[in-house]
Amino acid sequence: MRFSWTGLILAPLAVPVIFSAVFSALGGPHPILGFLILLIPGAIVSYGTTLFIFLPCLFLVSLRWPLTGLKVCLIGLVLGGLVLLPLTVMAWRSSGADSGPPSESFFTFLMHWTADPVTAVFPLAGLITAALYWWLGTRQRGRSVRAPK
Repeated sequence: MRFSWTGLILAPLAVPVIFSAVFSALGGPHPILGFLILLIPGAIVSYGTTLFIFLPCLFLVSLRWPLTGLKVCLIGLVLGGLVLLPLTVMAWRSSGADSGPPSESFFTFLMHWTADPVTAVFPLAGLITAALYWWLGTRQRGRSVRAPK
């Protein structure tokens, strides 16, 4: 699989756009403002993860094994789940009174935080982003390119 500028530009943007559109459509007096407020941090996390975690992992895996769509999707799924950890640490540090020091241990906070169904979005977002990057990266002038065996 070759590096794809189209994949790099479009793949990380898909999930934040969908997530922001769904949540801003659910209600609120200013749906466009709500869309942008959700889109900007989502895009920052998505592009940062893609640039600094996902692409280097793909490169390292490709040195040892040939990449397939399944491997790329599994890497995206695992990395999407792992991205939740630093975001949880940031939320825990500001979970105290008036966004001060935390009042409970990290592991207690982690159990409450990961019990929220919205956290399932992170592995799913990693999977979707990886699959979209793979699909955009293997397309060549309207035809799919098969991975070398």
